[in-house]
Amino acid sequence: MSDNMILIDEKGTLIVPDYPEIPFIEGDGIGHDIWKAAQPVFDKAVEKAYNGTKKIKWLEIFAGEKGLKKTGKRLSDEALDIIENHRVAIKGPLTTPVGKGARSLNVRIRQNLDLYACIRPVKYFSPVPSPVKHPERVNITVFRENTEDLYSGIEWDSMSDCAKQVLGFLSDEMDVELPNTCSLGIKPISPEKTKRLVLKALEYAVNNSLKYVTIMHKGNIMKFTEGDFRKWAYEVARDKFKGKIITEKELHENHGGKLPHGMVLLRDRIADMVFAEVLLRPEEFDVIAATNLNGDYISDALAAQVGGLGIAPGANVGDRCAVFEATHGTAPDIAGKDMANPCSIILSGAMMLDHIGWDKAADLVRKGVEKAFNSGMATPDLAKEMENVTQVTCSEFGRVIADNI
Repeated sequence: MSDNMILIDEKGTLIVPDYPEIPFIEGDGIGHDIWKAAQPVFDKAVEKAYNGTKKIKWLEIFAGEKGLKKTGKRLSDEALDIIENHRVAIKGPLTTPVGKGARSLNVRIRQNLDLYACIRPVKYFSPVPSPVKHPERVNITVFRENTEDLYSGIEWDSMSDCAKQVLGFLSDEMDVELPNTCSLGIKPISPEKTKRLVLKALEYAVNNSLKYVTIMHKGNIMKFTEGDFRKWAYEVARDKFKGKIITEKELHENHGGKLPHGMVLLRDRIADMVFAEVLLRPEEFDVIAATNLNGDYISDALAAQVGGLGIAPGANVGDRCAVFEATHGTAPDIAGKDMANPCSIILSGAMMLDHIGWDKAADLVRKGVEKAFNSGMATPDLAKEMENVTQVTCSEFGRVIADNI
């Protein structure tokens, strides 16, 4: 085992050396452009924060199109082993075919490494253009369950032999009649996987002295999947956070509707109501815990409120390892043109630095991004919506961020 490897102790705490080796996947499409802009930002922040006493040793993993060319596989078992053994990795976007072709590499990474919590903090950076009046009121972190729900990939195509077998079983054994041309999918939701996701969300709220955790679900319609997600979430709060978490019922019955100091309010909302309320009253949301599909939807919708996926960071975290990633797609139409916005992967890198305990460097990265926007410069995706701004390339914006650290 290398002295540069990040380890984990029996309590699940990371043991990080001063010169850790951290794997990265450049990604497809604009992946090369944004990584080239981002890596110098991370290196500059670490150097500045720790006066040269700490430094990241970057290790490239080949996946996606690059992996196919170099290893013959878009995502090899060796690549997954490297991530798991190194405990922490960061990646650019990987191509996901729509409706046909190979299964999503992003989903494979999450499921194979059991990265069950997709964590997406959404916060506004002035003066980024936004479609809402008060984007500065958005400061919400989404905890999305990453391994179950409709993203499990258990589905059968219309008129396939498997679809016919399942339809036959439903008709003969369960008295469920469906058109024989149906495509079918399975939506698994389990108590153990729900509870570990909600546990992380509640721990985050308690540790950061936040006020509100909202369980997002469609339990009014899907009573034994989404409804049980809601039920199991409350069980976690009851069993693990006595004296720290309070429900809405307890709030009104015992405290006159006033949240006691130091307590976190746990409540649940129907998914469609959440979409409305985060537009009307975003300041009343700190943390949202959601099933896989709902979490995907709401995190992207929130990102749109603060300027889009180009500035939205994300992390996939499990008990064994974590992968931090750009949350947008590969944008092949602008790949190689040095036009992409590198902020998603840069801010995801800040999350990675937080994760390994290098908070000073993480803060410098975020401040560097904020100063870059306030300096009157932006990449083409944002500059076209802004006034009195200088349009710069992806690489130039990365240099601006690094110079502001």
